[in-house]
Amino acid sequence: MKIKLSHGNGAAEMKELVESIFVANFKNEFTSADDAAVLPSPGGRIAFTADGYTVRPLIFPGGDIGRLAVCGTVNDLLTTGGTPLYLSASFIIEENVDSETLETVARSMRRAADEAGVFVVTGDTKVVDGNGGLFISTAGIGAAGDVDIKNIAAGDVMLVNGTLGDHHACVLSSRMAVANDIRSDAAPLTELVAALIRYGAPVRGMRDITRGGLATVLQEISSATGLGAELDETALPVSAEVAGFCSILGLDPIYMGNEGKMLVVVPESYAVTALNIMKTCAYGDDSAVIGRFTNGAGVVMNTRIGGRRKVAPLVGEGLPRIC
Repeated sequence: MKIKLSHGNGAAEMKELVESIFVANFKNEFTSADDAAVLPSPGGRIAFTADGYTVRPLIFPGGDIGRLAVCGTVNDLLTTGGTPLYLSASFIIEENVDSETLETVARSMRRAADEAGVFVVTGDTKVVDGNGGLFISTAGIGAAGDVDIKNIAAGDVMLVNGTLGDHHACVLSSRMAVANDIRSDAAPLTELVAALIRYGAPVRGMRDITRGGLATVLQEISSATGLGAELDETALPVSAEVAGFCSILGLDPIYMGNEGKMLVVVPESYAVTALNIMKTCAYGDDSAVIGRFTNGAGVVMNTRIGGRRKVAPLVGEGLPRIC
């Protein structure tokens, strides 16, 4: 098998690649398919995650590859309901990158880390042949919480903290030189997750909605829990500008990547409480209840016109790499 771009799409092809090669060789009692692994330690359980970031352009409206790297790593750690603490950041720099660009990215990473309440404590730098590219590899460690998607039950309600598809639409617009006001949603969700835990909302599960979008995240949860997922199309938060952009290009926001959106699952009786908490937090103004988990399998959408359609897994690489 020859590796193709589609093997990095965050969906079916990537899952096949990871399971057939990496899981097959690395699997052990601590291996996790979740956004962050929860591991034992002498001082209590820790959350640990690693990620890599590649995007063009390196700087885009609302962020850059540096902010992306910090926010993505922090949000993965947050899915356990715990507290992110420390990050590493390694840079693979192609020749001909401007030092001013590197300075911009580094300053952006520091601001994002300060906002998230974490420290970048170690890393590495390599320079390779190329023409101005930059790749960032991160790892993150924190105190683990008790949130786990395996706790999700039929009847639980799902929420998101804001509009879908902003980051993907932003990067695609930049690459196509389309003038609009769409900005990346790259953001650390430390305050939002901490508020949910602090105020006692019984969060059953959380997932960072990145590559492959909401549809891919729900497919993964459905497969892991043996439950069905049911979305309400009229409840999905999508900005008017992103909706218009998607309409022109034939895109679907539920398959588009985000960098500051969290899927939060709570019992139905706590849905209003969780929604109100999220709306009071930074990056939670447009939070919404978007559906529920059911007995069954797969993902379905209750459409605006009163029908039901199956939400298929993402296949192929139809959009540019955005993280």
